[in-house]
Amino acid sequence: MRVLVVEDEKVLAETLRRGLTGEGFVVDVVHDGVSGLWAATENPYDAVILDLMLPGKHGYTVLKEMRERLIWSPVMMLTAKDGEYDQTDAFDLGADDYLTKPFSFLVLVARLRALIRRGAPERPVNLTVGSLVLDPLRRSVHRHGTEISLTAREFGLLTYLMRRPGEVLSKAEILDNVWDPMFEGGDNVVEVYVGYLRRKIDAPFKTNTLLTVRGMGYRLLPD
Repeated sequence: MRVLVVEDEKVLAETLRRGLTGEGFVVDVVHDGVSGLWAATENPYDAVILDLMLPGKHGYTVLKEMRERLIWSPVMMLTAKDGEYDQTDAFDLGADDYLTKPFSFLVLVARLRALIRRGAPERPVNLTVGSLVLDPLRRSVHRHGTEISLTAREFGLLTYLMRRPGEVLSKAEILDNVWDPMFEGGDNVVEVYVGYLRRKIDAPFKTNTLLTVRGMGYRLLPD
């Protein structure tokens, strides 16, 4: 089993190399995002261990470009950050697992073997509601062939709505699933971002698909 480790902390990278080699893996190590993307493109790997904060190319960028190049090796992301929104970003871009530093080497090995057993993931399926199309891999949104530019938070909100079309979703549900659990603001922020989305996905196209259900929440309908 051949594994690529992309980690700029050289002591940690060497520790992973030695440990994984001792577990029977063949391990390649690189220390920056550019080299990581090149290695993943040029060589077949059973899995990739990819750090988030890398010189040259950010880990998210490496992952995004791997998937754009149709490289489907399972990816486990490593990061010193700890937040649900970071994990959501990673999974939306095509990561298969996520570990926060510091982590147990035994846990890493167990989860790495599980990833390899499952094999390479299939390409994520686009989400479609009426004429609205969202590509979770390329993080793009189109309506009637026109691309719609969204912020990361707007994209996360729209993704959640498009995964549950026609359902009435309360502010509390949206807040729990789109915002970081450490967010301390009120649920009125949901109303604000729904307004932002309407101005981008509805108003320019003369549609009215993101609806307010008075006293209950919001729902997204096909046009």
